[in-house]
Amino acid sequence: MREIVFDTETTGLSFPGGDRLVEIGCLEMVNRVETGRVFHVYLNPDRAMPAEAQAIHGLSDAFLADKKRFHDHVEELIDFIGDAPMIAHNAGFDFAFLNGELGKCGRPPVCMTRMVDTLGIARQRLPGAKHTLDALCTRFGIDRSRRVLHGALLDAQLLAQVYVELTGGRQIGLGLTAEAAGVPEAPLIAPAGRAPTRPARIFSASAEELARHTTFIAGLKDPLWVVDAPVAAT
Repeated sequence: MREIVFDTETTGLSFPGGDRLVEIGCLEMVNRVETGRVFHVYLNPDRAMPAEAQAIHGLSDAFLADKKRFHDHVEELIDFIGDAPMIAHNAGFDFAFLNGELGKCGRPPVCMTRMVDTLGIARQRLPGAKHTLDALCTRFGIDRSRRVLHGALLDAQLLAQVYVELTGGRQIGLGLTAEAAGVPEAPLIAPAGRAPTRPARIFSASAEELARHTTFIAGLKDPLWVVDAPVAAT
């Protein structure tokens, strides 16, 4: 199954209030395994970056000034996410901004039925625990040492590992065929009623091999495995 894990960074908390996306990071998973395919862009929000937002992700007006706008990347983004489920932490927030930007471009929103919220999953599975991304990484032993500031792609990569742990670990994706692991190859086991065939193996020595063996044995001095002829009784 193909899934997209993603995260966003913004200028603030409210798209209707004028805040905009400044970074999107997405990665592809197939059967809970990262494929290496990613989509990652920084975006010029056409507005000033509030100091409190910059303190979270470190993206300044100067850094974003020469970046393209959301509408410049929308086709590539839509192609990348396809129709796969989309996984995010506190996903309602990310979906609100993603769909807000899509609407601003005249594009249909991503259907909310595709939303998978790891925050909701964590609250259900781990009641009473801390459910921040940092706390979940610590709980599952996931290295977050590079996470000095929030970053959309880095956070998506961390979240992918958290998601796997929250949904049963790596064994959930194990299968008996290469296809189950996302590799379009032949089954690793034969279908029922059709046993795999292989050439018969010949284990007996040929006449030539027996002759060579006899010659070799004849050249040995007092080999232990050669039994002397019994001595006749007198």
